[in-house]
Amino acid sequence: MTHEMLTALHPLLAAEASAEADGSGMEPSDLEQAVWLRFLERLETDGPPLDPQGWLRRTVRCEARRGRRTARLELPYGSEPADDTGPGPEQQALMAARRRALHAAVRRLPGRCPRLMAALLSPRDLTYREIAGELGISQGSLGPERSKCLGCLRRLLAAEVAAREPRG
Repeated sequence: MTHEMLTALHPLLAAEASAEADGSGMEPSDLEQAVWLRFLERLETDGPPLDPQGWLRRTVRCEARRGRRTARLELPYGSEPADDTGPGPEQQALMAARRRALHAAVRRLPGRCPRLMAALLSPRDLTYREIAGELGISQGSLGPERSKCLGCLRRLLAAEVAAREPRG
């Protein structure tokens, strides 16, 4: 195989691929690449074809048929593909680890703070009235109690973060 052979076949391949591409569901350049691949595979096993132009035309049509069969088997999505704007698996794992660490810290708080903070962090999104009824305290004391518990939580988490930093 010589460079001259490839140069001579390229215009014929481009014209044949352009003519067959519309009906095959393939782009002309994709069809050309598929035929060049078949050509290289043939060179490796059987050597150059005796009639390169005829072989090229037959191979373009064969690859176009393959493209039509593939296009018939492929079905479009019924709706948009999965939404990739949300957090990926790595971010979800990190968020879950943070939630576990927060809930573990909340359980170590003193007094009524663990129950109060657990109610505030509840996925049920309780109102102050519901939390006060659940804890058996007045609704007016929830704000000051919450502030006190958040202060304790900040100090607890700050001590843990400071203890983990490398020294020296």
